[in-house]
Order: sequence, then C-alpha cells, then structure tokens
Amino acid sequence: MAKYTREPINGFTHLFGAILSFAGLLILVIKTTLENPSPVALTAVIIFGISLILLYSASATYHLVIAKENTIKFLRKLDHSMIFILIAGSYAPFCLISLNGFKGWILFGVEILIAVLGVSFKLIWFNCPRWVSTLIYVVMGWGAIFLIVPLYKSLSTVGLMLLVGGGVFYTIGAIIYGTKPEFLKLKKLEFHEIFHIFILLGSLCQYLCVLLYVI
Repeated sequence: MAKYTREPINGFTHLFGAILSFAGLLILVIKTTLENPSPVALTAVIIFGISLILLYSASATYHLVIAKENTIKFLRKLDHSMIFILIAGSYAPFCLISLNGFKGWILFGVEILIAVLGVSFKLIWFNCPRWVSTLIYVVMGWGAIFLIVPLYKSLSTVGLMLLVGGGVFYTIGAIIYGTKPEFLKLKKLEFHEIFHIFILLGSLCQYLCVLLYVI
C-alpha cells in the first residue's frame, strides 16, 4: 500500500473522516429540514458539513497522492488552509442557531474574517514556525469562550460538554502538531498520525453536539 500512497495512515484516517462527513452532512440536512426548517438553520448546518468535507478531503488527498513536488506543495497549502475553513465553518451552527442573535452573527463574522486572513497568511508565509500556526488555530477555535454563558443556556450541560470536549481534542491535536513530542512515538504511529486521530475525535464531539443539541 505504501508504494501507492505517500502516507497511508494519515491519508486513510482522514479519508474515513471525509466519508463520514458526507454522510453526516446528509443527516444534518434531513434533520434540520424536518425539525427546524428555517433558511438560516439549513445554511448553518450546510456550512458546517461542507467545512468538514473540505478539511478531510484536502487532508486525505495531500497525504495519499503521489505527485511532483510542486503539486505536493500546493496540496499541502490547501490542506493547511482548510483548517481555517473548518474552524470558521464549525462556528456556523452555534452562532447562527444556538445564539441566534446579534452577538452570534458578530462572532461568526469575526471568525470568517480570521479564516480569510489565515488562508492568505498561509499562502504568503507558508513556512512560518509551527507554533505560529498552532497559536492562531487555538485562539481562533476558542473564540466562543466569550459567549460561553448564552451557549450553555442554549445547549444544556451535556451539549456544552460535547462542544468543549471537541475543542479540547482539537487543542491537544494542535499542541501535538506544533511540538512534535518524541514520547508519543509508537511502533507504527508517529506524532502526525496521533494528531489526525485527535482531530477526528474533535470533529465527532462537535458534530454530535450539533446533531443532538443545536438542531
């Protein structure tokens, strides 16, 4: 398998994530249409689902495809840029449905702006130190902390635990990515494979939160 793919474990874990994201988007759209058929709610879950699909598809493609160096560099930039898209897209259901007001729209707008700036930043200075990218991802991801009280009122305790739990998984993954800790090296897994697993867990938690407590 390795001769046909560059990084099979990294690639197939996120290919699995992409497939789940397609199915997950369909489920979200059906449930929203049946239970909360407003244009805003439907748009929010579509944005969320598409951001998951884009992240995992870009990541799987980058890690699986064997191609020329310039193509790999382009795919890597796309992979990293999609992280900003996923973070901003993940805010959509919480800001536009759970918060459903001025503060929610403002927070979502700020996240979109940061995502646009982040993608531009990656395209201009792709080889920046890992800690710089990691810090931006983490700060962007935890922006919802400023509206934790209204989110709690909307989501309930378990819903908020899923939202925060997803953030914790994402953050641990980001720290692993940024620091490349040697002690995490296992027989067949290195830091990047473990990083991918934490990202999947973060997405799962927040997806379940949206499915069960937002729509």
